[in-house]
Amino acid sequence: MAEETDISKSLNWRKIIVPVFLGLFAAGYLLINNLNKERFVMVGQDQGNYVWVDKDNSGTPDLEDGAEFSLTDDNKGDYVRKTSFDMLSELEWKGSMTFFAIIALLMVVIRDLGYIYRIRVLTDNFLNWRKGFDVIMLWESASALTPSVVGGSGVAIFILNREGINLGRSTAIVFVTAMMDEIFYILMVPMVFMIVGTDALFPGEWGGSSFGIQSIHVLFWVGYSFILLLTLAIVLSIFWLPFTFKRFLMRIFSTKLLRRWLKKVVKLGDEIIISSAELRGKPISFWSKAFIATCISWTARFFTLNFIILIFLGGIDHFVVYGRQLVMWVIMLISPTPGSSGVAEIALSAFFSHDIIPIAYIAVIAILWRMLTYFPYLFIGAALLPKWLKRTA
Repeated sequence: MAEETDISKSLNWRKIIVPVFLGLFAAGYLLINNLNKERFVMVGQDQGNYVWVDKDNSGTPDLEDGAEFSLTDDNKGDYVRKTSFDMLSELEWKGSMTFFAIIALLMVVIRDLGYIYRIRVLTDNFLNWRKGFDVIMLWESASALTPSVVGGSGVAIFILNREGINLGRSTAIVFVTAMMDEIFYILMVPMVFMIVGTDALFPGEWGGSSFGIQSIHVLFWVGYSFILLLTLAIVLSIFWLPFTFKRFLMRIFSTKLLRRWLKKVVKLGDEIIISSAELRGKPISFWSKAFIATCISWTARFFTLNFIILIFLGGIDHFVVYGRQLVMWVIMLISPTPGSSGVAEIALSAFFSHDIIPIAYIAVIAILWRMLTYFPYLFIGAALLPKWLKRTA
């Protein structure tokens, strides 16, 4: 009953207000702050009144730098100067925009189906598709309502345990999902870096600071190193040193303050040891299915933004957009706000508005991005919780 009360408090409607407000406030700030900013827009040969002069010899026009363009005397340039408000007011919805919006929505569906399939594989199909859906939606909702640095793992263990999976196995499954997520990230970063190069993946301007670290390069590699260490700790704890992990837990809960939970922790440790032996005996097909589902889910998760950007732009370098999201993910992971709300929108602007997304569209894209990848889980989880509690009572 105590755990039921805790999850009811964690996923109630009142808690939704804070992250929604933070996200909309950040997007609103971006919109208002950028409305009167000007940008040079290519309109075609001899149809504009500005020409690009490439003052910095970069070979690429900086569309927000007035020094890069010169006003022509005969109005036979290739560019015109427009404010963000002008660009938004001239925006007309086209069939191609609907197509890319549908594809972006499809990416969200693929992401969730991948997670549901993975949790079914990891539970040896103990969960059917309906129960898998409930678990993933509640898990995502818990993650969306807790600071990213904390995550929703504690609630996820409770959710799996309430579905009839013993506590030790539930803990092991949550650890394995985290391990697979981190392995995907660890492998994908060097692959994308080799394809694109590091210079294109870090924002030219970074006004942020986290834990006193000003350099985004330093912050990223510190975060990446932490993920490596965390993954190593999970692998050792679950697969090679479960007895050591149990002793570690017992030592912590032997303190006077935590001693009343020691018996439960001893039982948890025993269950983890049993689950560890069971997981080590799983065939390669078990791990390959789960990891392929992980790769599909995370790829779809990142490509959602790619297709949202394509709604407004004719074309983008998909690897650069994908790679920058890998770098941006570190910033979102250490956010103190629920589900990185507010921080994610500002980070999106810092990473993409200078050379990929026109400042006129950054706020709209930020809202659409969060509407597809974040806000739905807040409401689905809160709506699903009462029936789920009743079903699993």
